[in-house]
Amino acid sequence: MTKLDILVLPSHPDDAELYCSGTIAKQIALGKKVGIADLTRGELGTRGTVEIRREEAARAAEILNLTVRENIGLQDGYFKNDDQHQLEVISVIRKYQPEIVITNATLDRHPDHARAADLVEHACFYAGLRKIKTVLDDGLEQEAWRPKMVLNFIQDTYIKPDILVDITPYWPQKVASIKAFKSQFYNPDWIDEPQTYISSPEFMEVAEARAREFGRAIQVKYAEGFTCKRLLGVNDLFNLI
Repeated sequence: MTKLDILVLPSHPDDAELYCSGTIAKQIALGKKVGIADLTRGELGTRGTVEIRREEAARAAEILNLTVRENIGLQDGYFKNDDQHQLEVISVIRKYQPEIVITNATLDRHPDHARAADLVEHACFYAGLRKIKTVLDDGLEQEAWRPKMVLNFIQDTYIKPDILVDITPYWPQKVASIKAFKSQFYNPDWIDEPQTYISSPEFMEVAEARAREFGRAIQVKYAEGFTCKRLLGVNDLFNLI
């Protein structure tokens, strides 16, 4: 078993890259083990294929130096926050035993995002209940495990963040990880493909503007924002400076 410090559980391949890859890169540079387990393969996406997106996700994982990347394989667009899907996510949480889980925004234009946030939140809680049984591929029963914190990144819909992370030194790495998904974002080689909400040059400009807006709030160039449903505490006030 590979124990992770942080496990990111986004609904689609490329969600993590767009909205929290700067934080991922920063934590890895600080010596933390970080992995991504995409909930779905993004098979309903207008551009690209499952195979292409799998290759792109693998390339992004290399750019970010992830410890692990896997795909849970839930049905894109149709997964639910029910016992069957919770058990699948619980199994992955117990497999990697993360201290922190990061997942989708609690509110967004894409219905999968908020639904993923609910699913992951419930799975993180239930993963700590010993009477819920899950087993490994070899048939051994998994240990109960509950992450200490669940964070939600902020996506297309603006949500006031509870915490901002300075990602300025890691901005180029974040951009490179996003561009690994050549089928999804602006790419002159795909100009003859159907154009989507996220494939225009303007989309990336807006993404940078959001990072600059968050950065300005804490007097840095670029930042990523997160929300948390519980109160956040610190041991030293000077960690807030």
